[in-house]
Amino acid sequence: MTESQGVTTGHRSTPIADRENAPLRPRPWRPGVATAGLMGLIAIGLAVAVAELVAALGVWVGVLHVNSSPLAALGATFIQFTPEWLKEQAIQAFGTNDKLALRVGMMITLAILAGLIGVLARRSPRPAVVLTVVLLAVTAAAVLTRTGTGPIDVLPTAVGGIVGIVFLVSVFRRTVVRDDVSVGTVTATAATAGGTTTDTDRSGAAHPMLAASPARTTDRRTFFRMAGVGAVVAVAAGAVARWIPSTAEVAASRDRVALGAASDVQTVGDVALQVDDLSPFVTPNDGFYRIDTAFTLPRITAEDWQLRIHGLVDREITLNFADLMARPMLERMVTLTCVSNEVGGNLVGNARWQGIRLDDLLAEAGPQAGADAVLSTSVDGMTIGTPLAALTDGRDAILAVAMNGEPLPVEHGFPVRMVVPGLYGYVSATKWVVDLEVTRFADFSAYWTDRGWSAQGPIKTGSRIDVPKSFDRLPAGKVAVAGVAWAQHRGISAVEVQVDQGDWVQAELSGLVSVDTWRQYVYQWDATPGLHTVRVRAIDDAGEVQTDQLAGVLPDGATGWDSRTVTIV
Repeated sequence: MTESQGVTTGHRSTPIADRENAPLRPRPWRPGVATAGLMGLIAIGLAVAVAELVAALGVWVGVLHVNSSPLAALGATFIQFTPEWLKEQAIQAFGTNDKLALRVGMMITLAILAGLIGVLARRSPRPAVVLTVVLLAVTAAAVLTRTGTGPIDVLPTAVGGIVGIVFLVSVFRRTVVRDDVSVGTVTATAATAGGTTTDTDRSGAAHPMLAASPARTTDRRTFFRMAGVGAVVAVAAGAVARWIPSTAEVAASRDRVALGAASDVQTVGDVALQVDDLSPFVTPNDGFYRIDTAFTLPRITAEDWQLRIHGLVDREITLNFADLMARPMLERMVTLTCVSNEVGGNLVGNARWQGIRLDDLLAEAGPQAGADAVLSTSVDGMTIGTPLAALTDGRDAILAVAMNGEPLPVEHGFPVRMVVPGLYGYVSATKWVVDLEVTRFADFSAYWTDRGWSAQGPIKTGSRIDVPKSFDRLPAGKVAVAGVAWAQHRGISAVEVQVDQGDWVQAELSGLVSVDTWRQYVYQWDATPGLHTVRVRAIDDAGEVQTDQLAGVLPDGATGWDSRTVTIV
């Protein structure tokens, strides 16, 4: 028996044979930072989707509260702790798209956290699991702060969290470094004629570079296969959660509402002015502004809706939707205005509302001496304080069930909302209302008043120029200066227009419907070439002229004259 250059003859195996017969080990591979971050995003996305699916199913079968949605709870908490100045900036920057901006901002924040979780799991799942548990605890706390929720309502958060953690660990535990296994003996050589190349030196020791290489138990293909499965399941769960019957039931419930004719209908007639690009006298439902704190639209059917009237009253009253619809209805044209409406803003709209009188309902309950407020609460926990006098002084304050001849759109309060002429929405226009407590202002602090807004918000006289637009270039001659003016529950008696520093001249007004609606106006201006500024101001029925003093929306509404600068050529 002879040996030559490390090759053994006879029945003894050779190093080359050993290498050829050795079992193949996985190629060492660790996901990069970006890949790990993507996997974290998929894991948290899966957790959120499963949680939302469980919440939707729980609401559908009646074991969970409508406020059990983790995303909705986080959104509400995000809104609650957002500084007031930042909320106003969002409303002014995004208008009625402020909810979309909030969703995008929250999703970006969640995506960053998810990516960080994935990066942490790259070396060891333990710190990633800890951060995930912290995120779940915050979410559970947010759910428990929502009106009407209890311990059972954290179930969706818990189930989603468990699914996300199991997925995360099952993926990354197969790619973490294992110090007990080395690939120093794994062959990385090939035989050549006349000799061999090995991964050991002449003393038989493993090559130092290979000896330092950590072994892993999975490969790139398995990793990405699991990522794909997780992403598909997350998308599917999210889609099912969105279209679960609880959402469909609300739409079906709305379709089943038979309005019938109101017994007291306001005569409107053909009062609108016909001017190109002028706001229509009646704002269509899909064009009506929406400003509220609901991160996701509350889902309550007419069949499940119930209203409780209690507090400082002689008789507590509970009504369901059928009770409400059996009462005499009235229909009124009322203009609503948001307190966040800046000078010249579009957070104002006019609509036909149908419902029952609040003064009649409160009279049945019998407010007690000393009561001066009604604290209304929506199904999602929003609270609004309204002066009791504004609900009992004879104005057309109503519990509305219809808007412009159809059941309330979900985004505008279906099945029932409050409409109170003369007050900004933040102290009167509670959507999805389910509770009215007769009380005293001294005994509570409502959502917005708790954040620095005035407790009582009468609407200030306002006006807006719709046409021309700022910086328009228009031909000389007749130019229509047109827009709308409002002073709800006082009425508009005149609108005046000024060009540059000239005299104020009266504009033509649309027909009068009531003191609770806006009025359109138009002034036919004989425009001459040059750069000009046009201004507008309104006068209410008491003769009070709209103030020119500029003020922001906080704490009780903006003031000042709207203006447009145009070039006449």
